[in-house]
Amino acid sequence: MNQEATLEVATLAGGCFWCIEAVFRKVNGVENVVSGYTGGTTANPTYKEVCTGKTGHAEAVQVSFNPSKISYRKILELFFSIHDPTTLDRQVADTGTQYRSAIFYHNEQQKAVAEKLIGELDKAHLWGKPIVTQIVPLDTFYPAEDYHQEYFSRHPEQAYCQIVIAPKLKKLNLI
Repeated sequence: MNQEATLEVATLAGGCFWCIEAVFRKVNGVENVVSGYTGGTTANPTYKEVCTGKTGHAEAVQVSFNPSKISYRKILELFFSIHDPTTLDRQVADTGTQYRSAIFYHNEQQKAVAEKLIGELDKAHLWGKPIVTQIVPLDTFYPAEDYHQEYFSRHPEQAYCQIVIAPKLKKLNLI
């Protein structure tokens, strides 16, 4: 009997969604990644609106994954390895609340896994500063405009892709 695996979804914000999406698209067990916006107050926000910082949204990704191939904890461990979870509302040169580090949990189990992992990582002092990643319930996720989807794979020659995204992929042996 051929049964399709039930996918789970993780919603994560850690700076520019192009970076996070590019990494997760290359991970075994991840079936789909969608860049978008969540955590704000404006319905159906546009990129231009989110960039103002006035909508309250974070640039985020929704990662659909097969839990028989990769666990939610492994998804989070990877997430923490590709951004700085100790900087409030900032990732490298990107600043503003739209670039905050956040885990938008879908259920209480995801919340518990995130809290436990952050506690372990803080105790290990890996970054030398406390983790400021928010753990908040997911409300509504709005997919970003089409031109933001699969940005790295469609524009690998673009300067941002070469300077910021490609090194992250190389660090993880994904390219």
